[in-house]
Amino acid sequence: MSHPEQHRGRWRPRLDRPALVALLFGLVGVVYRLVLTLYTVPVSNSDEATFGLAALHIGQGRERPVFLYGQHYMGMLESYLAAPLVALAGPSWPVLRLPMLALYALFLYLIHRLTRRICAPWFATFVVGLLALGPERVVRDQLTVVGGRPEVKPAVLLMLLITVGLAAGTVHRRRLAVALFGLLVGVAAWSDWLILPYLAVAGLALVWALRRELLGWSGLLLVAGFVVGVAPMIVDNLRAGPGEDSLTVFREVSTTAGPLPSWSERISGGLLEGVPLAHGLCPVDGCGRWQQWFGLLYPLLLVAAAALAVLAYRRAAGGPRGERVGPVVQLALVAGAALTLLSYVRSPLAATSPLDNARYLSVLQLSLPAVLWPLWVAALTSWRGTVSVLGRLTGALATAVLVALTAITLVITVLFATTGTAASRTEERQARDLAAALRADGPHEVYGDYWTCNRLIFNTDERVVCGVLDADLSPGQNRYRPYWRQVGRAERPGYVVEVDSPMDRRLRRLLADSADAALVREVGGYRVYHPDTPVRPWR
Repeated sequence: MSHPEQHRGRWRPRLDRPALVALLFGLVGVVYRLVLTLYTVPVSNSDEATFGLAALHIGQGRERPVFLYGQHYMGMLESYLAAPLVALAGPSWPVLRLPMLALYALFLYLIHRLTRRICAPWFATFVVGLLALGPERVVRDQLTVVGGRPEVKPAVLLMLLITVGLAAGTVHRRRLAVALFGLLVGVAAWSDWLILPYLAVAGLALVWALRRELLGWSGLLLVAGFVVGVAPMIVDNLRAGPGEDSLTVFREVSTTAGPLPSWSERISGGLLEGVPLAHGLCPVDGCGRWQQWFGLLYPLLLVAAAALAVLAYRRAAGGPRGERVGPVVQLALVAGAALTLLSYVRSPLAATSPLDNARYLSVLQLSLPAVLWPLWVAALTSWRGTVSVLGRLTGALATAVLVALTAITLVITVLFATTGTAASRTEERQARDLAAALRADGPHEVYGDYWTCNRLIFNTDERVVCGVLDADLSPGQNRYRPYWRQVGRAERPGYVVEVDSPMDRRLRRLLADSADAALVREVGGYRVYHPDTPVRPWR
């Protein structure tokens, strides 16, 4: 990646050409996402606001949450990362998302380093260039603060780099590196359980690299690091009441009512919709049939990548362990992707709601170097002209796939950046207008639906407090109970409802003849009611 160069008595790193091009691609990707962050694109929502409110509470020393308010399985590392910035600059969406941008930059750096070590320099540059692109589905997973994925991907990459360094003998503080590996496993497990398949295969790769070393102090330090990283989850589960431990709650959330869709429906939703969406080949509203080809090709690429890694391992058999660690890590990435896909298609959501749940496959970006490596090898071999006619045809097809993958991702990214941000910016402006109106003129204690409340509270820096109601005006999902209690104590609470929504129509029926008198303003697609007599039908 770089070579030391002496200059006037000092040593400076000198990047080679592939690294310089990768750096340029990475800077373009980071600047592009910085602009989106400053404009709050993709649009914010109440899930993200809950993390933002937790960051605000952490920065003020009011709370030390382990899991997302109202849950027992989504870690709050993102809130802790944002807390110092929110405490310093106040609550705002760009400030909240800046740590996610830093994590994305770290992700690019680490995947470049790993791909160079296990594949080839120019291929690492190609991977960085592909990951620098970003349609809405991709950047939403990278920039929005909704838990888990932005931080666990760099953690896995760093674990694999540690494994490569230990196997090659380039890591000098070996025990410290093993302890760091364990710490990263623990933190990632606390943060997001979706990364468990990758943690498992990374652990197996480490066992292969160290073998007998783990039977001594290194093994103890590995366990100690893991315990420290996962300690918040352990402590919270020890304190949890019956049925409130992480495993029980996660099982309940993962279970859906009704008949289970067939395997063919779930595989179709997972492969044909989920995989292309997760890799940025489709707009956020779904994939056309012509965009689903990558989902069909993906399992074949996994098989080809595994076969290529096994062949490379056998060729290096008997040599130094450092020469064999590359194929081992490639196999780990293939296995991580396969296990993640299998876990995803086991869920009914893969069939019933593939667009909303494709975000759970964003971790497949970790395996992109291994998945595309067979195509790169075939294309490169063909261009060198050292293969048969069949080999040249295969190489031409591999080249076409790589070009198509890049071109489609680029087109979808450009379309999103030029025409797809207007709706997000309009919705964000309406939410800010609503917050400004209520903050200035009240009411300051209101009821609203889930997707209104916490975003409103965050936008007003808690000057307006909102209690969540369902469409029938019964108590809804109030993640942070103190807000609900504060609105419940208000003598004259207001109501914020979307214009002509079921909640709006229900409220007007209850207010009857006084509905128009209770309506104090319409702003940003919302109606604000402030009746003289509170409407609390659940009491």
